[in-house]
Amino acid sequence: MSTITVLSGIGDKGPAAMRLDTGRHRWLLDCGFGPEANATFDPDWLIGVDAVFVTHDHIDHIGGAAYAVEAGLPIYATRRTAQALPPSAQVIALPEQGETHLDGICLTTGRNGHALGGVWMHFDLGAGLFYSGDWSEESQWFAFDEPPDAATAIIDCSYHLSNVPQSQRLQDLDALIDDLGGQILFPVPPSGRAGELALHLMHRFGPEAVLLDPECCDSLRAALRSGGVAPRAQEIAPLLERGPLDEARFLICDTPNADGGAAWAYVRAWRESGRLGRDAHVIFTGHMTAHARGIEAVEGGYFRRWNVHPPLSDQIAMIRRLGTKRYAPAFCTMPEDYLVEEGFDAQVFLHETVEL
Repeated sequence: MSTITVLSGIGDKGPAAMRLDTGRHRWLLDCGFGPEANATFDPDWLIGVDAVFVTHDHIDHIGGAAYAVEAGLPIYATRRTAQALPPSAQVIALPEQGETHLDGICLTTGRNGHALGGVWMHFDLGAGLFYSGDWSEESQWFAFDEPPDAATAIIDCSYHLSNVPQSQRLQDLDALIDDLGGQILFPVPPSGRAGELALHLMHRFGPEAVLLDPECCDSLRAALRSGGVAPRAQEIAPLLERGPLDEARFLICDTPNADGGAAWAYVRAWRESGRLGRDAHVIFTGHMTAHARGIEAVEGGYFRRWNVHPPLSDQIAMIRRLGTKRYAPAFCTMPEDYLVEEGFDAQVFLHETVEL
């Protein structure tokens, strides 16, 4: 008998960890840490596990990988995602698009539209299990592949029941930018929205207005070389080959919550010099940790969402397209709201173990 259990990732934007028992093996799908600093990986999630599978390189999906490495477990991930693993990791490469056969089980992977090298996973067990990890079908930067049918699914519902499309998000962001003078810092994950955001700003204000920090430049150079992004992504190449432009109006910097890297350094310098809120501003566009919320709460701090997860209409479309009979709404608070959401036409499961 094959079963799936959501160990972590239901009821919060917390560490992703799903336990898949195939009848012969026990596998852990994702091994996250965070994004809040106190949302740690639980080593007990590795008890009895034979192997770990990682969907993409964001900390809430890969941040606990060191525990798997210490336990001597093999880690299945795409080559790009594997670059974020500890150097001693025992990596088994997965294709970004294709099939991998593991002890008679077919694992299909496809690009998730969310992160460079990121994939969704479909296991040919029972009537099919689909695990989205994080996913988006609105990106103009990352590609998304259609998954096979699956009677059971665990899908990314990070935006809960919100149904605001990316087109409206962009209008809201542009309106805020047009109201602000001076420099604007965008803290971002380099392998996530950094390139797409830079492209948007470059088209509106010209390349001289946009600065990418070294972490973002390195990640975007790898993205352009990989061929895993849309053809229009090549337009960003001039931003990656020039020297520092500290006077650029828009600064796109690691980390996404400004708790490290260049983003943290800019916020600290602006605060100490009195520039924050006067002629320097910070706009967060992703998940807000307590650290980010603390910056947003002071003058000069703002939040405008940039969709990197599916709105409600895309969640419903995915479940219907898969022919899913039961699904777990992952990575959102109040998942019980999905019990009364009729658009999905499928049963909801939360923490219980489900037979495939």
